[in-house]
Amino acid sequence: MSELPPLNTETIWAILKEEIDDDTVNQLLWRSLGYHYDSGASKWDITGVSSEWQQEYPEPPNFIESRPATVKLTRSIPTENKQLLKEQLGFKGYKIGEFGPRQTRRATAANWLLSYMKNTGLTE
Repeated sequence: MSELPPLNTETIWAILKEEIDDDTVNQLLWRSLGYHYDSGASKWDITGVSSEWQQEYPEPPNFIESRPATVKLTRSIPTENKQLLKEQLGFKGYKIGEFGPRQTRRATAANWLLSYMKNTGLTE
């Protein structure tokens, strides 16, 4: 994996504004979920991944392309954190006609990462 941007609100906004490419969004999610690529063994190390993710995704999914993986990501956001994009960042969503499944999945990724930040004490 390449050098990832720091996990902060600027990065979350960059995800929403599509200033960060899909591969980087996936890598941020993978790292936060505990996936680590072991280049020496040429395989994914999932020892840091929760069992619920390990069972279904022994290799990290492409969240931007996979609806089932994004649904699982959405369901893993605690109820009290479901509206963080709106409450914490003031994100009003995308305008009708200006978004599709890809943007919706990026917003889900951004919200999950924001929830992760809050739960791990990374919130600015």
